[in-house]
Amino acid sequence: MNKIKKIAREAVLEAGKMLEIGYNKFKRSSARFKSTREIVTKYDLASEKIIIKKIKQNFPTHQILSEEAGEKHNKGNYLWIIDPIDGTTNFSMHNPLWAISVGVTHIDNFKKKKELEFGIVYAPILGEVFEAQKGKGARLNGRRIKPSNIDANRGLHAFCHSSHKKDIKRALKYLSYQKLNNFDCRQLGSASIELAYVACGRIESIMIPGAHAWDVAAGALLVRESGGVVSDFNGKKWGLSSNDILASNKKSYKKILRIINKII
Repeated sequence: MNKIKKIAREAVLEAGKMLEIGYNKFKRSSARFKSTREIVTKYDLASEKIIIKKIKQNFPTHQILSEEAGEKHNKGNYLWIIDPIDGTTNFSMHNPLWAISVGVTHIDNFKKKKELEFGIVYAPILGEVFEAQKGKGARLNGRRIKPSNIDANRGLHAFCHSSHKKDIKRALKYLSYQKLNNFDCRQLGSASIELAYVACGRIESIMIPGAHAWDVAAGALLVRESGGVVSDFNGKKWGLSSNDILASNKKSYKKILRIINKII
């Protein structure tokens, strides 16, 4: 695991250095749409290339799942889950809330089980590196972090969603309820950052209908290892095959889960 952590750090820092340069000179007109609501830039692809090359050089048998390149099947018992830029729209409009997200999962073929072992979320413009290792806690720039102890009514909450209409509708129902019932709820535009913010106590919860594994794998481990709660919308432990995700501090979790089940 020490070598995996080392290579993951090196990969995201190298990609981040390139992305910082790109961020400062990027023109939004050069972005292209990969679906009706999702854009991709040459920097997403360049960041992904740097990270995947680093993995292949050091762990040629490891499996890879990346947002842009898709899934690369090998026979190794580790799976790297990559989002080369989580928050591409923010990146394109020169909003600093975007990050590189890398999660590493151990695959136990005998038990048919996948467990997140390591996660790193790097926000280059903010100068923040969030890391978590299973059983060893979560850190921000080397310092231990933990969620807040603020209840749902007084808290700050976030939401996100996939590009599917059904997920957008569910997210909007949630936002509408929150806003009309005196909750503070907003969309920051980067799921990995929002999860990291739950882990370090900057916000109290984040809910995402239709969450993609590459957006949330590293962040989910951050929340768990910091002492927060991560589940699907049925209250079951979140896993890579889960369709939805709720991450929260312990004090807000039950109320937010009740709201979700009440309205969507």
